[in-house]
Amino acid sequence: MFTGIITGVGRIAAVHDLGSSSFHGKRLGITTPAGYLDDVGLGDSIALNGACMTVTSLDPAQHLFTIDISAESLDKTAGLAEPGGQVNLEKALRASDRLGGHIVSGHVDGIGIVSHFAPVGESWQLRVLAPPSLARFLAYKGSITVNGVSLTVNRVTDSADGSEISINLIPHTVENTALGSLQTGSRVNLEIDTVARYVERMLQAGALPSSPKDPTP
Repeated sequence: MFTGIITGVGRIAAVHDLGSSSFHGKRLGITTPAGYLDDVGLGDSIALNGACMTVTSLDPAQHLFTIDISAESLDKTAGLAEPGGQVNLEKALRASDRLGGHIVSGHVDGIGIVSHFAPVGESWQLRVLAPPSLARFLAYKGSITVNGVSLTVNRVTDSADGSEISINLIPHTVENTALGSLQTGSRVNLEIDTVARYVERMLQAGALPSSPKDPTP
């Protein structure tokens, strides 16, 4: 589990094929800020742009770790196989940690497209077009994870192409995450609020016809 509070910005230093076919994934080498890996061990979970990955090797002296990402994960995420690209990093939540953002699972629900990103006053306005399949999970003042960052939705505009969400980014967020490198047309990983996911399931289950009770013997 994660909180959507980014603890470091890494860079994709290397991308290696794990096989020759489209069914094979890739091995990524990620460089981190100095000291970031001091409390990380093999097998630990680290979210990259909101996607939960497993550390497969470590080189703390070079501030480098590797992860193996499957072809399926590559197909369902954005920005994880671009050499030189920046990635938001978050270590898995400990039981004693503060929940500074919201509950995040590290499972990408869909890919959004940045439709607008520009400064407004001292802040930045980010608008993202989410796919139609996620529309029912997006709400005014609700939570959304964009490339692993926990954010609050300020406006939702529905259309035939999906739902455009508007988000305000304070300077601290722009300066301390990889969101500052976004531009119109960028693809971003989206994870819906966990609570919304369960509400949707409860509504679906509640609409099903109830089964007859067993007769009393």
